[in-house]
Amino acid sequence: MAEQVDEGQRQAGRTVDPVVLALSVGGVLAVVAWGVLAQGSLARFGEAGLAWAIATFGWFFVVAADAFLVLAVVLAASRFGRIRLGADDDEPEFDTLAWVAMMFSAGMGIGLVFFAVAEPIQHYATPPPAAGVPPQSGAAASVAMQYTLFHWTLHPWGIYAIAALALAYSTFRKGRGNRISAAFHPLLGARADGGPGRLIDLLAVFATVFGSATSLGLGALQVAAGLDLVAGVPDTRALEVVVIGALTLAFVASAFSGLHRGVKWLSITNVVLAVVLMLFVFVVGPTIYTLEVLPASVGDYLSNLIRMSTRTGAFSDPAWLGSWTIFYWAWWISWAPFVGTFIARISRGRTVRQFLVGVLLVPSGASAVWFAVLGGSALRTQSTGTRDLVADVGASSEQALFGLLDALPLATVTSGVAMVLVALYFVTSADSASLVLGSLTSRGALRPHRVLVVLWGVLIGAVAAALLLAGGLAALQQATILVALPFVVVMLGLAVALVRELAADPAVRPPARPRRSGLAAAVRAARSYGEEDPAPVTRWFHRPRG
Repeated sequence: MAEQVDEGQRQAGRTVDPVVLALSVGGVLAVVAWGVLAQGSLARFGEAGLAWAIATFGWFFVVAADAFLVLAVVLAASRFGRIRLGADDDEPEFDTLAWVAMMFSAGMGIGLVFFAVAEPIQHYATPPPAAGVPPQSGAAASVAMQYTLFHWTLHPWGIYAIAALALAYSTFRKGRGNRISAAFHPLLGARADGGPGRLIDLLAVFATVFGSATSLGLGALQVAAGLDLVAGVPDTRALEVVVIGALTLAFVASAFSGLHRGVKWLSITNVVLAVVLMLFVFVVGPTIYTLEVLPASVGDYLSNLIRMSTRTGAFSDPAWLGSWTIFYWAWWISWAPFVGTFIARISRGRTVRQFLVGVLLVPSGASAVWFAVLGGSALRTQSTGTRDLVADVGASSEQALFGLLDALPLATVTSGVAMVLVALYFVTSADSASLVLGSLTSRGALRPHRVLVVLWGVLIGAVAAALLLAGGLAALQQATILVALPFVVVMLGLAVALVRELAADPAVRPPARPRRSGLAAAVRAARSYGEEDPAPVTRWFHRPRG
């Protein structure tokens, strides 16, 4: 039976933690001031720190990401799968469609739109060194889709699944606050509510802020590029900062409407718009080629999964790994406290197996279809010479999607839809991340004060603007990897705590049986034999006569 959260615990959870709040806000403001007042210094620090982190700990990111995915699959298939995230009679708080939509919007969001065309085309033009295939060839197209799916399907959702499952179990099954440190009770005991726990929550706050700022920075880059191509507004750093400011104001309006209205309906709208855009490209683009790309790319990805998952800088190009695979693993790990806390918040009442299957397979499958349609169409467009998307990506990655749409009918309309989609993803990502940050700085409150939520949303936007001013996309990537490095250790501890607590759950522990004497056991066995499956002789004595 789950431990229930009483009203006193709920009220305590709404109390702001002054230590965590002061240290986290102070640290974030210091980075913002650094980025605005000394842009060159921040850029140099980011470059040096990134080079050191990749050279020293690149292997650590690779091993950790693999471990989280394997653990998620093992837990889903194990006896722990029947444990419910809440009381044994709890029902899911959100219906499946809303649950998947919010999970998908929070977990991928802007990145799906930004890299849908840019990543396959970049791998096509410059294949991974370890692949050993000539650029812009059929083999390069295969490798491009293979690596794109590798970066966007099972591994990121395996990372999210472990963080979210640990938090959902701790919050709804054990009745603790909805914060990262609360899930460490099996390892730290009462210290999870003291200094060590606050340190864990601080690391989670910084990872969330910079991971979210990276995504919002990408969104600003893409909206600014779209305005340049569609409306003729010059794409400058000033425009990108203005875009961040405008979308942050939109987020503030959404934040005041709450989780069940603002985030829920914006997330569903995101999914609908994304499906409409994808279906349009599928229908008017190279439909048959797209249908061929989907099974071929998924097959290539699955057949080479182990080889790609274990590649490190020992036998590959460390620079390429740092720009792609390690950057992605760090990005997903930096998003884990945010996405994990948010998914946990919306997953009450589901079983562990339902939760893991839903988190691993549904978004991964949707991402595979998304990249097969947009990425496959882009590869076909490039190979047939309809549009030079390699040149578009060379100019800037954010122009790639608009280059593909420009090669199709109704380019102005679809480009507008794409910008609206990015803007809505910006709002929902900021909304979700701010809700989580408010919870982390309010002792795990499920409904933190809205003023605090808005404060964090504004700070995320400020960090995104500061990083863009300091170095654009490169600065965003550098900050993500550096902040994610210490949080990998937290994630590994979270996994250990989760397994330890699941193993002790009453739902999976067999009831203790009283010891019986040999004679009593023999009598019981004889009775059960006759009750469960009467022997042929017994059935003969009881057959109808006459």
